[in-house]
Amino acid sequence: MKTLNKNKTLPRVAPLALLVLLAQGAVPEVQAQVSGDQATRLGQDLTPLGAERAGNAAGTIPAWDGGLPQSNTAYDPAQGYKDPFAADKPLFTITAANAEQYRANLSPGQLAMLKRFPSSWKLPVYPSHRSASYPQRVYDAIKANARTATLIEGGNGIAGFKLATPFPIPQSGLEVMWNHLVRYRGDSVKRHYAQAVPQAGGDYFITKIEDLFLFNPDAGDASQENGNVLFYFRQSVLAPARLAGTELLVHETVNQVKEPRLAWLYASGQRRVRRTPNVAYDSPGTASDGMRTTDNFDMFSGAPDKYDWQLVGKQELYVPYNSYKFADKTQKYADIVKAGHVNPDLLRYELHRVWHVRANLKAGMRHQYKQRDFYFDEDSYQILVVDHYDNRDKLWRVGESYTINLYDQPLVWTRGDAVYDLIGGRYVIGLMSNEEKADEFGVPLKPTDFTPAQLRRDSLR
Repeated sequence: MKTLNKNKTLPRVAPLALLVLLAQGAVPEVQAQVSGDQATRLGQDLTPLGAERAGNAAGTIPAWDGGLPQSNTAYDPAQGYKDPFAADKPLFTITAANAEQYRANLSPGQLAMLKRFPSSWKLPVYPSHRSASYPQRVYDAIKANARTATLIEGGNGIAGFKLATPFPIPQSGLEVMWNHLVRYRGDSVKRHYAQAVPQAGGDYFITKIEDLFLFNPDAGDASQENGNVLFYFRQSVLAPARLAGTELLVHETVNQVKEPRLAWLYASGQRRVRRTPNVAYDSPGTASDGMRTTDNFDMFSGAPDKYDWQLVGKQELYVPYNSYKFADKTQKYADIVKAGHVNPDLLRYELHRVWHVRANLKAGMRHQYKQRDFYFDEDSYQILVVDHYDNRDKLWRVGESYTINLYDQPLVWTRGDAVYDLIGGRYVIGLMSNEEKADEFGVPLKPTDFTPAQLRRDSLR
């Protein structure tokens, strides 16, 4: 059952209007800070990110006790991140045969996956661990954001925030989505990962990619020349040979309606850098064979302006969580990538509270997804599950993100994002790092490393 979060502060509206909105299952979109009294709850009955600190009444979701403590020994070059929960055994496994028993705690897309692949797909359910944790400076910034951050220009942008999570006590669907878009992922990072798009029979090839991120500390500060830049991004395709040398440069803007995402592409065959206006919305994602849209990257990225965003509320859902086994470097891509879906024996699902946000395509807007239902981890605002509906209102694709706490940092980020096509039986799985170099955080980068001129110089070397 989908219910509103009992700890959430509702906007001030007339009682009759509020009753109508609640009866419709919607929370009105507002653009105002929370009260000082509400903000003081952060770090008390609410976690520093605004989640409910307490566990659930049934005892199946524990209280948040700070998450995983930071550890300089969290990463082993041979294994990757050490699994803090390796000794856990599955509590039970959800299959097509018993799915009805767990319907209340599964999304429609998760149920559809079990029906689509009845003999091979399953959800191994483990004890729940609220492992999300972040540096203290992130918590301090979020507490300040609660009093100052606002949606601007109809929710297409935000102002009055620093560093991460502008709305720790969200009052609208857009605020929850902005928490995902602006969640903390370090200050700068270099990462290598692999992507595969298996055919229905299971054949695939691996695409290898290098990403560079530089997050802008002045994002949202209108007094700064680059205040509308959220982060700088470069993506280089390393393999296979026919795609190697393709480079994408992006200046991710905060308000992409006021100033669209700035993107440039270097194609090795053309040996020139050109401005590309269509790296947005439902344009095809890099090397995804049409299986992922550009705004499927990171489960959702880019401008929110094509959709109306409804905060359905909170619910308890079985979601992929603490996916250390999936991320383990002893697992090779051949162990992970199977026909129809990834190998479910490597997955771990836990019961967690999630924010449910529904995006409905606005009248007059065009996108291949008419409706999208997002399920956000309450402890990190990482999107964990997405159900996508086509323009005939048919459930089409299901997205899952296999996350871990990179607890040497600490922060929560993915080790694999999948988009499963229920109709065609194919999928794309990206951001796998099992056979790749370790992520490098704190890389010495500067904005001048992310210019078309620098991209041209680097590409022509």
